[in-house]
Amino acid sequence: MPIIKIGRRTIAAIPTPERPVIWYDEALKGFGLLVRPTGSRSWIIEYRPGAGGRGVAKRRIVLGDPETMTPEQARAAAKEMLAGVHLGADPAAARAEERAADTVAELAGEWLARHVEPKRKAATATLYRAVLDTHILPAIGTRKAVSLTRQDVARLHSAIANKAKGPKKAGAKRTAPQKVRGGPIIANRALAVLKAMLSWAIDLGLLPKGSENPAVGVEAFKEKGRERFLSSEEMARLGDALSLAEGEGLPWQVDEAAPGAKHLPAPELRRVKFDAHAVAAIRLLLLTGARVREILDLEWRHVDWERGMLRLSDSKTGAKVIVLGGAALAVLDGLPRIGRYVIASTSAGTKEEKPRADVNRLWRAVCRVAGIEGTRLHDLRHSNAAVGAGAGLSLHQIGGLLGHSQASTTRRYAHLAADPQRRAADLIGNEIAAALGLGGAEVIDMAERRGRA
Repeated sequence: MPIIKIGRRTIAAIPTPERPVIWYDEALKGFGLLVRPTGSRSWIIEYRPGAGGRGVAKRRIVLGDPETMTPEQARAAAKEMLAGVHLGADPAAARAEERAADTVAELAGEWLARHVEPKRKAATATLYRAVLDTHILPAIGTRKAVSLTRQDVARLHSAIANKAKGPKKAGAKRTAPQKVRGGPIIANRALAVLKAMLSWAIDLGLLPKGSENPAVGVEAFKEKGRERFLSSEEMARLGDALSLAEGEGLPWQVDEAAPGAKHLPAPELRRVKFDAHAVAAIRLLLLTGARVREILDLEWRHVDWERGMLRLSDSKTGAKVIVLGGAALAVLDGLPRIGRYVIASTSAGTKEEKPRADVNRLWRAVCRVAGIEGTRLHDLRHSNAAVGAGAGLSLHQIGGLLGHSQASTTRRYAHLAADPQRRAADLIGNEIAAALGLGGAEVIDMAERRGRA
């Protein structure tokens, strides 16, 4: 059992032995250098766990090797670990437990099967699985869950945010030329998924008792809420485009300079018509402020004609009632009934009938014709609320119509209630003006002024 003062010079002078030999440090008991006949070398510590004593077998842990750890670094690590042993820790047992623990991928499978799929909506489960499969598991799926640190999670969060756009896969159809593979928003969603999954595992004891969630404390990126409201003029152009779509059809988008352009039909024949159900879907989205899937999944049995309501058994916020105005009822009344769903799909009326997947093709076309490119279908919901706020409806009323579960969600429309506030400002201002002797001051009607401008 050779004992030396471990240092750079002393370990450099150690010869390669015929059998494994441990050179122990004279200053720190239990710390040494294991030298093998192959020439490989490893920093190690040896200790007796628990109360110690000759009756307890020694345990050994490898800290690293001289190529990656200097003698000073190895001694510091050994000193810290041996101090823990004196306080009752057993690092060798902890490492064995860690090696036997679930990987992040195994934990994710358990979480999805036992918690998410039975207790969350199908759309939520699909989103969580996509985030895991696309961003989390490829990066850290093989890691032991107990070994994750806050630094690991923060590094993953930043890496997802910094992922660049990449070209679409060869042969892929009807996809964008450039596909976003990451960004700050999806990085925040990945952080939330990972945090929820690890919290669940800790609560159920799938991770060691007392474990800290490494995703807690990682700061999310700031997200700027997108607010896009159609103006009255834009709504009028949208209405004209929708009428054109179901009437004579929308004009094709053609590059006249393209080689095959001369073989296309005459300009007056380059039009595409859309079915009444797709057009009605967009009108209903704006008239009701409903979410896209609430309209596309709407069944005729959900329509309460007598009370003028839609009674949804399920939505993003659970069971929901949507009160219909006369215009929305007229749109519904004018639709032909084909199958179960109000917005009929290509499988309408068949045994395997499914709801319409989307109306994105029509939406892109009418946005181009109406000159509102970049507007999302969800912005129609915002526009519905904006009209209500501008008409003087209270936030409570708007929230009720939209089915908001939290008042804070509706507050984004508070600044749009300008006309009621302006009437209040005029009332107060007139009183003060009279007190100041400014009775002859002209009160300007803002709506009239906008008209003159």
